[in-house]
Amino acid sequence: MRGINAYHNSRELGFRTPFGAVKCGDDITLRLHVWGAAAAEAQVVLRTWNGYEDFYGGESRWENGTRVFEFSIKAPDKPCMLWYNFRVSDGNELYYVGAKDRILRSGEGKLTKELPHDFRITVYDKDFKTPEGFKGSIAYQIFPDRFFRGEYPGIEEGMAHHRRLGRRVTVKEWGEEVDYLPRAGEKYYSPQDYYLGNFRGVADKIPYLKSLGVGVVYMNPIFESAYNHRYSISDYMSVDPLLGTEEDFCAMVGALHVSGIKLILDGVFSHTGDDSIYFDRYGNYGVGAFGNKTSKYREWYDFAPKYKHGFRCWWDFETLPEVEELTPSYMDFIGKVIEKWIGLGADGWRLDVADELPDEFIKFLRKRLKAIAPDAILIGEVWEDAALKKDGFGTRREYVNGLELDGVMDYPFSDAALDFLLNRIDSAELKAQLGAQLEGYPSDFMRAQLGLLGSHDMPRVLSILAGGPRKNVWTREAQAAWKPSAESMRLAKKKLMQASALQFAMPFMPCVYYGDEAGMTGLADPFCRRPYPWGNEDGELMEHYRLITAARAGNAVFRTGNTSFASPDRDIFAAARTGEGEAVVIINRGGTKKVRLDPSDFSEGEARPLLSGTYSVLPGGGELTLNGLLEAEIGANGYLLLIRK
Repeated sequence: MRGINAYHNSRELGFRTPFGAVKCGDDITLRLHVWGAAAAEAQVVLRTWNGYEDFYGGESRWENGTRVFEFSIKAPDKPCMLWYNFRVSDGNELYYVGAKDRILRSGEGKLTKELPHDFRITVYDKDFKTPEGFKGSIAYQIFPDRFFRGEYPGIEEGMAHHRRLGRRVTVKEWGEEVDYLPRAGEKYYSPQDYYLGNFRGVADKIPYLKSLGVGVVYMNPIFESAYNHRYSISDYMSVDPLLGTEEDFCAMVGALHVSGIKLILDGVFSHTGDDSIYFDRYGNYGVGAFGNKTSKYREWYDFAPKYKHGFRCWWDFETLPEVEELTPSYMDFIGKVIEKWIGLGADGWRLDVADELPDEFIKFLRKRLKAIAPDAILIGEVWEDAALKKDGFGTRREYVNGLELDGVMDYPFSDAALDFLLNRIDSAELKAQLGAQLEGYPSDFMRAQLGLLGSHDMPRVLSILAGGPRKNVWTREAQAAWKPSAESMRLAKKKLMQASALQFAMPFMPCVYYGDEAGMTGLADPFCRRPYPWGNEDGELMEHYRLITAARAGNAVFRTGNTSFASPDRDIFAAARTGEGEAVVIINRGGTKKVRLDPSDFSEGEARPLLSGTYSVLPGGGELTLNGLLEAEIGANGYLLLIRK
């Protein structure tokens, strides 16, 4: 049995300074504790993605029988992912210390005789910063057709416009079920049922948005399209006439801005619709690429017999022909699209399927956007860890390097939080996953994310928490018929309250998918896109959301504070925010439990809380005075939010 041992934890300040991602050229200090071998020596090994490797020795000192090695290194002068491990010798044998978690490459280390999994450090551009006006805001995602139908006299003409182009438009009553099967005489389901939500409807509901503390609206596509989801765009330069006119759009943006709400538009730039000006498969426009080899849009697409439909399309959906994004004429055109809608008042863009856009294209979009609106935001749809995401050839994507995105849609947070509440992972694993993200993302990037629990691309979060499948694995008939039991829904609501309490305590922009706060249910698309249940909201959930949104909006610590996590029990997780004040949220997925936390329990993260002073207690109200120790009882499937007064 070996006598030597060693320890390093990349998320503890005592072992790595500064915490988390660093700027190019920053000084970094790494520490390794070694015990059980008086003659031990150690080196740190650094690597980058391109195979560069270097070895550094360090100074050491003894602390209470432990030899502490300290290594001073400098971050590379170009953005990258920097990898490191340690080599330790006891004078006879060579050992390694690397990351215990081979997926996250973060947290606790492991002493081994084999080559280890490296730890990671994100190195990003020293000039990177994200728009201050978004950080700390509460965001709200709106699917335009399904939010609210305002008084709009042009609806009939909008329907007539689509019908003149051969499109079927079915108008639904607001509470009616969505279409989910092929219509009579059709082979495939066609999303052409409309509830006629529109721009005026969004403007009408601004008081409602303000009651939830909303400061940012992210809106699914608004441009003309043959389908209600509008991800098959027909004309990037025109709003869909079912939503209103360009003047209605400008009026809505103006009303949002007067109320202090910013607007992020959805940019669908990896593909167009087949029924579009640009592709024109059905001859509606007369200038498109499909039947015209001399069309100016022809070079945007890839036509070849090897493709099933004769052209390359997105995930083999023939209604979504893919574009060659790096074609100069296409890049120039999309630049003009961005400029037009920013010029009309939009405050930023969310890039649909950002992981299918080339890095050079995203860099181009960022440069063009920031040139015309330095305070505009660029968010990417990335479902995985954006710092570690690779393309199909194993090359790391550059989303977090400071030259592309300001932030992403934080699906990893949703996955981790829901996994915990559904008993698929314990609180230590939740801490590891959230801590790895906090460590891997630049602070400005972390704070510019849309931190979500649900979206238009996943089943409603309440349905998932009530036992529904996470993905589209059932037939649509089975999804339409599924009804959770009353007890399942009761527990699901409590779990949603816990999940959202954690969500609103995180450093990102918490983003609510329209209607989640009202208790909307539904499985995969199109059931997750039902119309908002005006007049039939779940009162208990609405009260909860108004409570936590007010707490978030009313306390600066949620906008600017440092973050740390604790997992004192496999069923209990805590997140602390410290800075301009202090806040701690604790969620308990088990039965009624007594919780005892002191600052040392928050061992991983940016800074530990003091747990000292007088705190407001939510839910329920009241006060709690702490003196360096938090002791409280939390009910079954309950949460506790403490905010220092």
